[in-house]
Amino acid sequence: MPNSKRLPRKKRVTGIGGIFFKSKDPQALKEWYRFHLGIICLPHGSAFFEWREIQPPGRTGQTVWAPFPIDTGYFNPSHSSFMINYRVADLSRLLKQLRSEGVLVDDKVEECEYGKFGWIMDPEGNRIELWEPAKANRQVRKARKASRDKK
Repeated sequence: MPNSKRLPRKKRVTGIGGIFFKSKDPQALKEWYRFHLGIICLPHGSAFFEWREIQPPGRTGQTVWAPFPIDTGYFNPSHSSFMINYRVADLSRLLKQLRSEGVLVDDKVEECEYGKFGWIMDPEGNRIELWEPAKANRQVRKARKASRDKK
């Protein structure tokens, strides 16, 4: 365990980007959450909760919520039934720091219209997804607008 007196100088995680969990029947579970809690998933399978950044105050962000099939390989090598996605400001810098601290870091980094993604494992074997959001996430806004227009 790292020495608690030597905390990182710079904030590493800026918020929770998403909560992903395994489900025996993702479609039925999405319908249950829609009916009982009003959580509506977009056609690609995730729901988004929008919020505003404190700094700068006009910028919006989102937290993603999504059930995955029970046999998904997306959480591998973890055997956990969940994976949390944390928002970060500078993914490559953080992955480099974590490697130097002995954290198990996946060599794979993905970049898409949503931003950059990297993965690490905690000491108990839980896979953690790190996400540096794209500066302007037009794709998500477009999907949300299309979903609202259908109502």
